[in-house]
Amino acid sequence: MCKCGNVQIFKKYIDICIPHTRDIFAHPHIIMVTIKKVETSELDTLLQYSKKTFYEFFAHLNDPDHFEAYVAVAFAPEKMLSELTNPDSAFYFAINDGDIAGYIKLNFNSTQNEFKDENSLEVERIYVSGEHHGKHIGRQMLNFAIERGIQLQKDFIWLGVWEHNQKAIGFYRAHGFEVCGSHDFILGEDRQTDLLMKKYLNTI
Repeated sequence: MCKCGNVQIFKKYIDICIPHTRDIFAHPHIIMVTIKKVETSELDTLLQYSKKTFYEFFAHLNDPDHFEAYVAVAFAPEKMLSELTNPDSAFYFAINDGDIAGYIKLNFNSTQNEFKDENSLEVERIYVSGEHHGKHIGRQMLNFAIERGIQLQKDFIWLGVWEHNQKAIGFYRAHGFEVCGSHDFILGEDRQTDLLMKKYLNTI
């Protein structure tokens, strides 16, 4: 999945992501989630959950010193608050039975890390906590982002993914994303490479 970058529409938008019926029959372990916009009052919950999932995904794969140095900055309360209140970013929780199963962060306009195109949408973060893996929650959140892009008549949706995360790269390719470039991701003092992946949206 995407690593959190250094960098989030100001719309109170709540939607329910429902997989196609055929998906439910083909994948009996699908868990239905509600996609809910994160409110400013939920800052502490967002902080705790985003740190938890980042550690689950990447702590064991990186040098501890570089990792902790990055976390101290990227997940500082004041930084997260500035992202949460930015009108060109939006965080959403994926909720199942009252519990948070995942979260996604979308960026628009100049808050995008790379393209900064008014006709594009960035998925900066998309995470599902370990206890909810295998329940197709990531698919529902990504479909939500794609549908959001279509609703807003964006030309394309894009994201960055660590070059070594082959499972995530395969997941995005299965949803129509193609590699279109790369950029540096600095974890502490460790320079890593994220692949940029893009999906064009049919808004006609």
